[in-house]
Amino acid sequence: MTTPRLCSVVASTLAAVLLTGCRVGPKYQRPPAIAQAPPVSYKELPTPSPGSDAWKVAQPQDAMLHGKWWEIYNDPELNALEEKLNIDNQTIRQSFENFIASRAVVAEARSQLYPTVGFGPSYQHSQSSANSSNSSNNGTTQTVASTNRQNDVTSLPFDVSWEPDLWGRIRNTIRQSQYSAQVSAADLENQRLTEQAGLAVFFFQLRGQDALQAVFEQTVADDQKSFEYTRAQYETGVGTQLSVVEAENTLENAQAASLNVGVARAQYEHAIAVLIGADPSSFSILVRPLNAVPPQVPIGVPSQLLERRPDIAASERAMASANAAIGVADAAFYPALTLTAGGGLQSSSLTNLFKWSSRFWSVGPSVSQSIYDGGLRRATVNRYTAIYNADVASYRQTVLTAFQQVEDYLSTARILSQQIQQQQLAAQSGQQFVDLETARYQTGIDPYINLVTAQTTLLSDQQTLATLHTQQMTASVQLIVALGGGWDSTQLPTPADVSRKLTPAETAIQK
Repeated sequence: MTTPRLCSVVASTLAAVLLTGCRVGPKYQRPPAIAQAPPVSYKELPTPSPGSDAWKVAQPQDAMLHGKWWEIYNDPELNALEEKLNIDNQTIRQSFENFIASRAVVAEARSQLYPTVGFGPSYQHSQSSANSSNSSNNGTTQTVASTNRQNDVTSLPFDVSWEPDLWGRIRNTIRQSQYSAQVSAADLENQRLTEQAGLAVFFFQLRGQDALQAVFEQTVADDQKSFEYTRAQYETGVGTQLSVVEAENTLENAQAASLNVGVARAQYEHAIAVLIGADPSSFSILVRPLNAVPPQVPIGVPSQLLERRPDIAASERAMASANAAIGVADAAFYPALTLTAGGGLQSSSLTNLFKWSSRFWSVGPSVSQSIYDGGLRRATVNRYTAIYNADVASYRQTVLTAFQQVEDYLSTARILSQQIQQQQLAAQSGQQFVDLETARYQTGIDPYINLVTAQTTLLSDQQTLATLHTQQMTASVQLIVALGGGWDSTQLPTPADVSRKLTPAETAIQK
């Protein structure tokens, strides 16, 4: 290639490099989450009267939950289980590997910014035919006998190809993959929060079953005493056989109900084992009735919710990824420039292969542009635009659902607190009912059936109270989850973070 032609190629290359600052496609701006500004406070916040024992929330100015949110319950056993879950839960592990895969996609996209270099050494040994056809000077073809000729050709070629990012297609692809990796990171945190909350809910439900078991055990003990007293009365001729049968039936029903509590408890225990990555066959939790009270949960203000929930962050990053995809599709309307170069060494003799005269090379650009595609490019842009618009709607729906869940669990916690206070009074009056009826039965004023009615009423009141306590604790967990747990948007990895090179530990095959 002559010097002027070489200079022309170099100038073209430099011009292409300078043009890589162009980027087509819409610029991303986060759309408003809801039509109007969020209110200054939640509607369902409890407002108990002074001196009331009803459940309260922490004041808005109090510190928000961060990190290990479950420690707010001050239960060492729950803390230990949560720590094990964060290490051995397989669903979290699966989400983590999905995040690692999304980071690898970022690296794949970034690789398009750089030239592709190829090296293909070859060796060829050939022999020509002795009876080859040759053209004579007068245009006629005749067969010329000759000796067989053998040739050796050794080549050491290098090929370089590079497509400058003139219109931002590659950069938009990188952005799309980075935002998608952020979506995966937010999904990981959302899955982690879901698994952590599931463990806490199962834990309190198991403890609630232990509390129910304690209620039934006390009921069985009381019914056993009533049965023995009634039988003694009958044997001395004071009581009736009907009273003995009624007392025995009441005792047997209480014993059967007490056994049934173990079904749900065993299932909760097995579920906890799976969550922490343990074999249910070798895992057990000691019996301990639920006696905790829900802690004061820092609620904050509605405007903070947008920055605290990982599902909202994932939905917002999905919009950004869809917006970048529109830019990738837009770039197809513009020509693509490819710069290629090749060179190397070629010789029929190994002794001459590395001589300067054995060199060969070529360099030159090529431009490609679709002139007519039947509307394919426009349809592609329209498709990605529709995907973006759908993601906007999904984002807004996610935000609205988040506000709904917070209001739901605030009202649930508030109403349960009030109901528990009323149910405690009912249980107290039920106990008084049993005490009075026991005295009336033992003095012969009332028949035993009246005492059975009183005992059944007390058992129902105590069951309801134990169930309400369990619901109150699980509602507090669900409220914390609705608020985003201990997560906030500052923990979301940046585009630079998801673009970091993966470590050997992150890419190792799991044994």
